[in-house]
Amino acid sequence: MNKIVQFVLIIPVMFLANLAWAQNAVQGVIKDSEGHPVEGAVIGVVGTSVSAITDSTGNYSLKTKKQPPFSIQVSVVGFKTQVVKVEQLPIPSSLDVALEVDNLDAVTVVARRREEKVQDIPIPITVIGGKQIDEAGAFNVNRVKELVPSLQLYTSNPRNTGVNIRGLGSAFGLTNDGLDPGVGFYIDGIYIARPAAATLDFIDVERIEVLRGPQGTLFGKNTTAGALNITTRKPTFKPTGAVEISGGNFGYIQAKTSISGGIIKNRLAGRLSFSGTQRDGVIQNVRTGKYINDINNQGVRAQLLFTPSRKVDIILSGDFSQQRPDGYAQVIAGVAPTKRPAYRQFNQIISDLNYKLPSENAFDRKVDHDTPWRSNNSLGGVSLNADFKIGPGTLTSTSAWRYWNWDPSNDRDFTGLQVLAKSQNPAKHQNWSQEIRYAAKLSSRVSGVVGLFALGQEIKVNGTEESGSAQWRFSQSSTSALWATPGLFEGYGINTNSKLNSFSAAVFAQVDWNVFKGLHILPGIRYNYDEKQAKFDRKTYGGLQTTNAALIALKKGVYSDQAYNISTDERNWSYNLTASYKFSDRLNAYATYSKSYKPVGVNLSGVPSGTGGVALTDLAVVKPEDVSHIEFGVKTMPTKRSTLNATFFNSDIKNYQTQVQAPDVSLNRGYLANAERVYVQGVEVDYNISVTKYLTFYGGVAYTEGKYKKFTNAPLPLEETGLTISFKDISGGNLPGISKWAGSLGGEVSTKGRFFNNDGKYFLALESFGRTKFSSSASPSTYLNIKEYALLNARIGFNAGKGLSVFFWGRNILDKNYYEQLLPAGGNAGQFAGVLGDQRTYGATLKYNF
Repeated sequence: MNKIVQFVLIIPVMFLANLAWAQNAVQGVIKDSEGHPVEGAVIGVVGTSVSAITDSTGNYSLKTKKQPPFSIQVSVVGFKTQVVKVEQLPIPSSLDVALEVDNLDAVTVVARRREEKVQDIPIPITVIGGKQIDEAGAFNVNRVKELVPSLQLYTSNPRNTGVNIRGLGSAFGLTNDGLDPGVGFYIDGIYIARPAAATLDFIDVERIEVLRGPQGTLFGKNTTAGALNITTRKPTFKPTGAVEISGGNFGYIQAKTSISGGIIKNRLAGRLSFSGTQRDGVIQNVRTGKYINDINNQGVRAQLLFTPSRKVDIILSGDFSQQRPDGYAQVIAGVAPTKRPAYRQFNQIISDLNYKLPSENAFDRKVDHDTPWRSNNSLGGVSLNADFKIGPGTLTSTSAWRYWNWDPSNDRDFTGLQVLAKSQNPAKHQNWSQEIRYAAKLSSRVSGVVGLFALGQEIKVNGTEESGSAQWRFSQSSTSALWATPGLFEGYGINTNSKLNSFSAAVFAQVDWNVFKGLHILPGIRYNYDEKQAKFDRKTYGGLQTTNAALIALKKGVYSDQAYNISTDERNWSYNLTASYKFSDRLNAYATYSKSYKPVGVNLSGVPSGTGGVALTDLAVVKPEDVSHIEFGVKTMPTKRSTLNATFFNSDIKNYQTQVQAPDVSLNRGYLANAERVYVQGVEVDYNISVTKYLTFYGGVAYTEGKYKKFTNAPLPLEETGLTISFKDISGGNLPGISKWAGSLGGEVSTKGRFFNNDGKYFLALESFGRTKFSSSASPSTYLNIKEYALLNARIGFNAGKGLSVFFWGRNILDKNYYEQLLPAGGNAGQFAGVLGDQRTYGATLKYNF
């Protein structure tokens, strides 16, 4: 904590100056040639950095010290860029602009910490607008992945969530608080340290930028696989608001509302947004008669915008979100025969216990779990973002405090038997972050970004795992009658207390040098410092109290005590070099080489023990991943109304962070460490085309190949459990979670019209997503492969920029049964469970903008 304070104190103290500068206010409405409001248009004062973005009603408001004559430029995807000249004072009270349809190259993003056209950026990037998110019902990242083929999200509960890009970011199916994610997750520039945030509802989102590949020389936290950059809608001085309510099958109901407006004229504005989502369960627990895996989410976001002068913008934000579902239960999907003796096979075990599964078909969606599923998830925080126009650029300070509380309960044996009576790891996490960054156009040929970043985290876990009456039969590893000793394991368990304190600091910079017309060279560099201190303490309790050495040995074979303290730190340099050449306004090509590092990790789930049961603490530190990445891409505009982009990439990773198995059979325990080497390579193609103003299409396809180049001490796959060795060389095997082919395809046809005296458009849209089979096991397994699947979504309705909108939507309208993840039960008796994809859902939405 002291290091965090010291780092923050050395950041220059920012001052609020020039409060009384004379300013000219410019506001109005941007519409298309037929009078419909245009959302997301960028309005800028030519020759300055002053700009604004229109809201859903087409309104904008900005201030400038510049005196007439000056020009206002308006640009937005699908329309001709238009320049309006302001000749004299007073400026019209409403400066409205009508746009004409033109091309698709004007999408602007802030991926490189400044506004620029997405087609000019030498980074593979997908931009999803808030309007598309709202209409498609994509209320969290799990839905957005259907729009971006290279984006993967896997979650068996909020804590066990991994966000990957191109198959990299987090080791598939592996969650451990001692490892950092490799995909950066940002909301309004704030780094969200834990991936649980990805399962919560979006609140008032303006757009999402999905950046693929390392981004460490631009973003605060080092990101070796990519980043999700989410931008929410900002406060406006002109009063605006929206109310939305949706209803659907399975008792689905969602309510959203937002209101924004000025508090002090041209100085202070605010925005308040709320979202609430509920849905009945979709899996029946036949033991209790309840339907579980429901949705119960609430969230609120509040923002204050303070503009003391034309050179200063300050936004104070606060948000709170929570989930309270009876959910995230998994259904047994099958049983794999293992290499253990016949009496240790799952079907023989349950037969001996006179137990039968409620169904042998996972898509009957029936369970009989005897331990309740609880997935209480709360997170939120406050942030202060200040932008100061200084010289040729903008100095930005972003300060944030965030927390995450996780309160779970799981039935990890996936049956109605009392094998594990308790399985829960409640966690409390909080982090502080500070970023200060200066982005400027230094000359007509040179621009760049330089910044400092600091992040401090504290995680506390108080976990419990406790055996039930059937544990003895699942743990039985010999024919000794002692295993059946009454009460030997019942109530026997472990309490695990762990704590992690970590500190990260970095300085980073990137330059964009326009060598000559069309050619840009972009070098970037980053210095990282990471420090982690961990405490781990696991203690056994309960079960039969006995002095019999043989019985004690059986108990210790199931659970044992362990404690250790670890402290480690790491320093390294990351860098990248990009060259891009714009052959014409319609063709931009680039090549990138980068070197980056995923931070050092620590084991917070225990390590193997040596002689006398002493923890082998030298195995508790996980080396940083060493990532070498190359990329070649082209961004094209075949016509004025279309874009076609392609990217080839190759990532080579040394010391891949994953779970390994000790080659020494006497140390038979998995733990976090490093696979020697893996690689991921592939090709991505995406396109957008506006055939006419009323007919548009989009699509994308990704071919990805990921393999272990060298991994000699991997855990055994499920079906090989019971071999005389406890590890396997899986070099050459496929990385989990990666489909060779994934793609999305969609389109919309619309026509202008009126509905209840509101101007707008009638539309019909279809969206599809598909992927080929992929492995759902760290070590390739015959039984844990997920088959290919494709989903079809649709929406139809009327959308008004202002006033009443109504549309109907359906997701997975062909009612495809599919798995999102397969995972073995604890103990590896052979049974494995599935995270089921949602069946067909449908509903309607009413929205009113004012």
